[in-house]
Amino acid sequence: MTLQEFKKKSSRMPDTPGVYFFLGSRKETLYIGKATSLRSRTRSYFSGDLAHTRGVFVASMVARARGLDWRETDSVLEALILEANLIKHYKPHYNTLAKDDKSFNYVVITKEAFPRVLLVRGKNLETEFPAHSRGYLFGPFPHGLQLREVLKLIRKIFPYRDSCTPAPDALLQGKNPKACFNRHIGLCPGVCSGEIASMEYRRIVRHIVLLFQGKKKELLRMLQREMKLAVKNEAFERAGVLHRQIFALTHIQDVSLIKEEYHRPPTSSIRRIEAYDIAHLQGSANVGVMVVVEDGLAQKGEYRKFRIRSAKSGDDIGALKEVLTRRLEHNEWPLPQLIVVDGAMAHIKAARSVLTHYGVGIPVISVVKDEKHRPRGITGLRDQALGGLSIKIDEREILLANAEAHRFAIGYHRRVSRQEKGIY
Repeated sequence: MTLQEFKKKSSRMPDTPGVYFFLGSRKETLYIGKATSLRSRTRSYFSGDLAHTRGVFVASMVARARGLDWRETDSVLEALILEANLIKHYKPHYNTLAKDDKSFNYVVITKEAFPRVLLVRGKNLETEFPAHSRGYLFGPFPHGLQLREVLKLIRKIFPYRDSCTPAPDALLQGKNPKACFNRHIGLCPGVCSGEIASMEYRRIVRHIVLLFQGKKKELLRMLQREMKLAVKNEAFERAGVLHRQIFALTHIQDVSLIKEEYHRPPTSSIRRIEAYDIAHLQGSANVGVMVVVEDGLAQKGEYRKFRIRSAKSGDDIGALKEVLTRRLEHNEWPLPQLIVVDGAMAHIKAARSVLTHYGVGIPVISVVKDEKHRPRGITGLRDQALGGLSIKIDEREILLANAEAHRFAIGYHRRVSRQEKGIY
């Protein structure tokens, strides 16, 4: 397909949630993504500055593609679940290249009398939950933040256990077990307080399993049957609960998922800066942060924290490389027009080396500080690399981003330091 044919097909796509597929010359699946709006999401792949806004990696995928297909869903929640199931089935080349298995997220339902429903990072999956301990495993999910929102939505419909301890032994001894916090706010069905039997709880888990398997229609039929049976048995309270669950599933309010969904790359009308800072005390409590400033305003909802894993204690350059590498693994986050680091030319070179490795052409500058950590200059501002910027970024925005990164890093470092010392 030519670019014009791609654009024409994209224009025919519905303005609804769903999953889209980029196909190769032999109809093989190159990439799978999910969208709040299939039409606007796929249109974003055919902008003239794709390599800049999304990176060379995505641009090369689009150049290789020869077809485009899609599946509609009733909600963003269902699109996210369908995306994960399809990635697991097809293992698309560009999805697996964008992230290794350890960077993905999974939902584990444990193999217990009262199974727990847990979000687990791929890097922890085998050590924390080996195969024999899992009842069900769903994933990989590329979007960790959205997966957390999905679990919050599902838990409001089907309350489940995540960490509280079942209480049947205490009940047998005539004690009155204390309910967990989630029970008090309606997110746990009373596993900890002995209010629900194992058989009844497993029915809830079965509902969650069907939802994660993408079998919403089967789940709705099951709930309808259970509601009719409850009415027949005059169990009207249970029938009311089931009715509310059916209504919730057919009227999913996934505003939180729409808010988090990345469906627009930065354009010439948006000035987006990302600033990075590393904080530690003599190598301990080593952390890094990313902050975002758009059009001169701090976007605190997009700030991110990183516990340094691989860089050696006190190695600020290595820590910066690690943070940028982990950030670029999130291809669902929009790329900025400018990156600001804290330090000298060595920090700029370190950041550029990571960006070059990922094929991303974003200018990098640094804010140099005096002995009292006050800004005394900006290195790289006149660099030829900034010549590619299509917008003018004011120095005040750069200093704001740098100051926010420093403030955010210090706050996170202090919290981690207290945790490491056992001070809460």
